[in-house]
Amino acid sequence: MAVTIRVPGPLRRLTDGKPEVEVDGGTVSEVLRDLDARYPGFNDRLYGPEGQLRQFINIYLNDADIRFGQGLDTPVGENDDLSIVPAVAGGLASAG
Repeated sequence: MAVTIRVPGPLRRLTDGKPEVEVDGGTVSEVLRDLDARYPGFNDRLYGPEGQLRQFINIYLNDADIRFGQGLDTPVGENDDLSIVPAVAGGLASAG
């Protein structure tokens, strides 16, 4: 089943600069596994040593955060979009 993955800028070097790639899978986990098989290096950046999705990586399926659904077991369908979004932190402290 073809799923489009939107790849953030910092990870595009793994996809030869492509902002979107198509991979296959029936769940988010299967899709991410196929992504790493086609573009090696993603697993190291997405998963921690315990095999869990890293805390600072957010995955959205059609604009819905998978953590509020079935997580990595979330089913995906034909023509779904998956976005990898690194968490953003920081900013200026108030000069108060």
